Amino acid sequence: MKLIIPMAGRGTRVRPHSHTVPKPLLPVAGTMIIERIIETFNRTLDRDITEIVFILGPDFGEDIKQPLREMSARHKAKPIFEVQAEALGTAHAVACASDHLDGEVIIAFADTIFDSDEPFELGDADSVIWLKKVEDPSRFGVAVYEGDTITGFVEKPKEFISDLAIIGVYYFKSGKALKEKIDKVIGDDMRGPGGEYFLTAALDMMIKEGKVFKTATVDEWLDCGTLPAWLETTGIITEKEFNGVDESKYPGSTIIPPVFIGEGVEIENSTVGPKVSIEANTVIKKSKIENTIIRDHATLEDVETEGSTIGAHTHLKNVKGKVDVGDHSALDME
Repeated sequence: MKLIIPMAGRGTRVRPHSHTVPKPLLPVAGTMIIERIIETFNRTLDRDITEIVFILGPDFGEDIKQPLREMSARHKAKPIFEVQAEALGTAHAVACASDHLDGEVIIAFADTIFDSDEPFELGDADSVIWLKKVEDPSRFGVAVYEGDTITGFVEKPKEFISDLAIIGVYYFKSGKALKEKIDKVIGDDMRGPGGEYFLTAALDMMIKEGKVFKTATVDEWLDCGTLPAWLETTGIITEKEFNGVDESKYPGSTIIPPVFIGEGVEIENSTVGPKVSIEANTVIKKSKIENTIIRDHATLEDVETEGSTIGAHTHLKNVKGKVDVGDHSALDME
């Protein structure tokens, strides 16, 4: 089984943090977004993923590839790298992995975190599409279905057709069959809104040919596509995974759960929490931190903040209020 992960986008809505790292590599309570997706597959699928094809931007170098290699090794999968030189839509992104579209394939767009308490049974369906029931279907591409069989797709319906949104995760029994339809979408210049090639156009053709598409619904679908969404999702995951904390490690400090505190973190004379995620080797002194993401190797002194996102290797001193600062920043408000 191959897993294809398009991740060539620049993640403009999570700037300044995406200036130095692609959005899927940003952490959520100690684990990269992209790795949480892979962990979910390993826990819920009835077969193993043996190869991961990463679709990267043209300027992504070794600093991006190396952590992806290390992550793939942790999950006993072979990493493969392909490039999407120009952003021309979801079908175009998948087409960049055309040399690997054979056998069983899963495609996952790494913008969200999803989870399910029940395992996914792929069975003998030609395709399985992961879906989530939503209150406002007009914001999403949705699946039209009868029972557990999908009969079509509609992008952002203006009138109610279905409340099952497509979350961006797809299984195909035959990658070759998908490739044929994507080639037709691009070859016949079947562009959708914004001049892009949509994967749903290829899926519609497969359904019209009689391919059987089944639904797989998820219990949890969390967005990481904007700074507020990344912060909110981190808070939810931190609460879900909190297993207690030893306050004696942090002299003169009060830790208010839930929190995530990474390895090598030093906290002195501070109040931290709730819903705070602190990555490894960060130092916090004489500060009050709430509902905030702090990445690795940051230093905070005399900081009072809530609702902030703070980059790696950043130094903050005498800062009061909400801030969003990228990696390797320095800010002293004295």
